[in-house]
Amino acid sequence: MLFTLAFRHLLVRKRRALFLLLGFALGVGVMMVLLSVGEAMVEQSRDVSLVGGGEVTVLPQGIDVEALRTGGIGGMFFGIERARFVTRQLVGGPRERGAVAVVAPAIANKLLYLAREGDVGPAVPVRAAGEVPSRARAVGAGLRVAAGRWTDTPADSAWVAPTAQQLYDQLDRFHLPPGADSTWGEWHYFNVVSAPDEWWYLTFLVGGAVGRGRWGGQLLATHRRPDGRYERFVAAIPATAITLDTTRADLTLGPDSVRQRDGAYHVVARVPAAAGGTGGTGGTGALRVDLVVRPLPHRYFPPVELSEDVFLSGYVVPGLAADATGTLCVGARCVRVEGAPAYHDHNWGTWRGVTWEWGAARGAAFSLLYGGVYGPEGVTATTAAPFFVALVDSLGLRQVLRFRTIGYEGTRAAQGATDVAAPARFTLVAARESDTVRLAVTVDDALATRTAAAGFDRAFVQMRGRFTLDGRLAGAAVHDTGSGFFETYVRPQSPSRTRTPAVR
Repeated sequence: MLFTLAFRHLLVRKRRALFLLLGFALGVGVMMVLLSVGEAMVEQSRDVSLVGGGEVTVLPQGIDVEALRTGGIGGMFFGIERARFVTRQLVGGPRERGAVAVVAPAIANKLLYLAREGDVGPAVPVRAAGEVPSRARAVGAGLRVAAGRWTDTPADSAWVAPTAQQLYDQLDRFHLPPGADSTWGEWHYFNVVSAPDEWWYLTFLVGGAVGRGRWGGQLLATHRRPDGRYERFVAAIPATAITLDTTRADLTLGPDSVRQRDGAYHVVARVPAAAGGTGGTGGTGALRVDLVVRPLPHRYFPPVELSEDVFLSGYVVPGLAADATGTLCVGARCVRVEGAPAYHDHNWGTWRGVTWEWGAARGAAFSLLYGGVYGPEGVTATTAAPFFVALVDSLGLRQVLRFRTIGYEGTRAAQGATDVAAPARFTLVAARESDTVRLAVTVDDALATRTAAAGFDRAFVQMRGRFTLDGRLAGAAVHDTGSGFFETYVRPQSPSRTRTPAVR
């Protein structure tokens, strides 16, 4: 009887019957999909490749999660670059404090080979993982320990939440060259603005085949006097009077030194007499510097290293914006500064035929940094936009954008080299997805230094100028103004140009 009624209903009410059947089919289909998704989620929750706790998993861009699960080539040997910086500032920093409660870094499924010391037998392949115990427990991924204790070690604590001493030693440590290379150089660089018309450049440098042959150090200082003239100081230091540390920021060059303690840099320099200068200022008296340079919180840029077949270039900025307190003296004239604007970075690498574009500036809202390296002549570009602009505020890094060229315009006099003209102004436009900024700089002062290397006809130009920044970040308009220091290389008598990079 029921089948008869159903069959007659289908014949009499065909459209209604088809509509009901369609709805029923859709309902069944949705239920099957949900059950399949639920089953997959349960399976994935038990998968050792994906267990990690928390609510969000951060992976390198481009990683295929399915390949990661199955051990495919896309999931092998991956890692997050500058993971400490990502953990401490980008994800776990003050900017995301309202949304992120805890960040738990982890390494999973790494292939290691285990061998007993002194054992001549074959090594045993093992699958290894690493986590910070307190962070793993906080995201619900703590291990059930059958025996013993699973707690943070001092190295764990230093990795996720270092003290100021640990942070700046990690950022600012020294390096050893990969081989006995005479073109190797590494240096601490500081600049300090003691007055609107007076500033100082200080470089503590080691170079040569450090630890492997002939090498030494130099203290290089340049003083821009209130009358507009420059005076330079150079002190050569033998290797026997140099102490550097590959785990700390400290450096000693004879009587000159940099000491980092609890996030403050004590900078001491003593040069008996000026080695020379522009405008007849050589021999003006001894240089004496005694400063404490203190980087502002969160205003740093992490270490980056570019490695090509022909050169290596490393760079870190522990103090993108800093304050300096102390005295700077030339002869009998001393300048006392209290909280003066300052900057500190650290460079290392091989430098034969290498030049760069660089700038660091401080505005009301942002501290900004831009840069890029040119390799030796004849080396072609490896990326479409190898230059970067980093914008940093009081909460840390706001955005990193890319650009390809800098447009230099006009000319102005540069002290130090009579056949060199500096640019009068320059602009660059940088972008990242929907974010775009335009930086325009007017050059107020310039110092040119001719290079001494044979066959390398360039002049190194150091500039002081005023900037204007406009654009959009995360959908909001940004505008800032301020002043900073900028560097470029020019050929004699050819300052007007647009430069594109030879090598990133």
